[in-house]
Amino acid sequence: MLTSNPPHSREDVPTDDALSIGISRLPRHERAMSIDRDEEDEGKATVELAAIMTTASNPVSPGPSSPPLDQSRTQDFVPPARPSSTPFPQPEHRADIQCLTCPADEMMGLEGPGTSEMPDMQAPSPTEPARMSLNDLPAEIHECILDHLFGFRVSTTSKSSIVRWGTALRHSRRKELSELALLSPVWRGLIQERLYRHIKIKATSDSMNDFLDWFVMHEHLRPYVKHVELWFPVFEPKYSLQTLANLNTLPTVTVDGLTQTSYTLPVDNCSLEDAFEVIAMMLPDVCVLTLEGGERKKAPKVRLTSHHAGTNAWFNNGLIYMPKLHSVRTLVTKGQWNLIRSERDFEVIMSSLPNLEEWHGYYSKPKSKSYLTMATILPRLPANLTTLELCIEGDYRRELNFPPYFLKVSNKLHFCKMLADAAPALEHLSYTGRVCRIFFDLVALQTDPRTTKLKSIDLTVKNCCRHVTHWNESGSGITDMNFIRAFESLVISGIRSLTKLKALEYLRIRYVDLDSPIPQLNPFFTLHKDLAQGVWSSEIVGELSRARPGAGFEYLDDTFGEIVISKDGRFIVNPNHSKSKVTSLKLDNYGLLTGVQAVAGGGMSIT
Repeated sequence: MLTSNPPHSREDVPTDDALSIGISRLPRHERAMSIDRDEEDEGKATVELAAIMTTASNPVSPGPSSPPLDQSRTQDFVPPARPSSTPFPQPEHRADIQCLTCPADEMMGLEGPGTSEMPDMQAPSPTEPARMSLNDLPAEIHECILDHLFGFRVSTTSKSSIVRWGTALRHSRRKELSELALLSPVWRGLIQERLYRHIKIKATSDSMNDFLDWFVMHEHLRPYVKHVELWFPVFEPKYSLQTLANLNTLPTVTVDGLTQTSYTLPVDNCSLEDAFEVIAMMLPDVCVLTLEGGERKKAPKVRLTSHHAGTNAWFNNGLIYMPKLHSVRTLVTKGQWNLIRSERDFEVIMSSLPNLEEWHGYYSKPKSKSYLTMATILPRLPANLTTLELCIEGDYRRELNFPPYFLKVSNKLHFCKMLADAAPALEHLSYTGRVCRIFFDLVALQTDPRTTKLKSIDLTVKNCCRHVTHWNESGSGITDMNFIRAFESLVISGIRSLTKLKALEYLRIRYVDLDSPIPQLNPFFTLHKDLAQGVWSSEIVGELSRARPGAGFEYLDDTFGEIVISKDGRFIVNPNHSKSKVTSLKLDNYGLLTGVQAVAGGGMSIT
């Protein structure tokens, strides 16, 4: 409660300052010292005023005023400098955080004589760097982000044996991810480079015209194309009159999934000459060329040229002129029987690829003509060819005996001899089909240890060609001991050839049977540098120590390991040393599997 003063006193009329001081209950002498203080030390007065206002705002607490705030100390912590190994080459600008204005001034809106003279430090300085955006990130960061979205790219000039261009696919969601090109100008070029890196074109006249018009209108996309895949249709739909009359309605599908549409041979397919001419004109940087001939019964052969004999497209020696694709280093031929059916077809295609280094050939179905055609081509491979991957029989199924088409081939020639003639001039050889020990014997005989270039051999064995007395002795599989002995002879011959193949670093001989009762026991032998894995016997170990003294097996297990039966009736092998893969297979133990037979449903029975 306020004390009343005499009426004649000047203090009779209460003022706002008196009320505020009375409410704050400060002593009078402190209040007088605060009023009479010189205004030179403005900062200290402002701090005290802030303390007074803070106390006055809480009339419930009658305690003394808060002590003056301490002056802010300088920052003792110095942030460390960014190491030079980080992927951000631009230095990070760090500014010292300092309090340049008093909080009370902002709260009360008071300005003293000196506050108007202080510079406005909150305004951006002209030397302050601009804000960083997505476009300012290093190129490596952009590449990592897009590799995560699109998948990692494989170099088109890679020499790795892991690369299989025959199974190279384009990104499945390339159309959805193409909208990311609108995110920033930097991403536009990077995404277009990935989208147009591998393109697939239907080799018809209409599709080639559309392809030509597109790249004429978008010239900046041409350097992005590195892999071109030409797909030659082997049939086309032929619609009935009723179907043509109801184009706006959905076709009627029967219970068997058939429609009223029939399929006939295509009539609009372009020739190889026309396709190569368009590629040579529009895509100067293409490195990989894939030709897919397709597969069907009585499939049509791809036309080499649209001209006829006697025109200016023929040379005097009978060779057709083809446009040159100088940038192509790798050729992939799928459905090769529809592309190459004779030695002349091969020479015409090779004439348009003067700088070819790799050839990956795949046949869709095994037939005698495939072996006979390749037998005439292998001795005439281009001199600059370094890598050959040939797949003649890739069904990966065991057989009970030699099929009739292979007997027709064996009566005319021995294919292993033709394959051995082509191997010494190569650096990498991968073959899937029928092979025997004669192949390695002839390769070692024709190879000069001082000039050999062969670095890797990868053989996937369909069956081992051999002389048999009865028809049931020519089968394959882990339960056929005749095949196991022939496979052992093949491995021993391959190891023996290492004495001549000084540059060979990788050797793999394997048998793949997708219907095997125990897939983990499919025989294989791998020698990578000096480490050997797979099947072994006393003859194999002795021959390896003689041919490569520094090479050897990591483990030599006398048993296959623990064989257990799973819930679905399948046999599972638990190796003795490795938890995931069998690395040691003793050949003598395959005799114990002669009574193992596959039963329906994927299980097995032991007789």
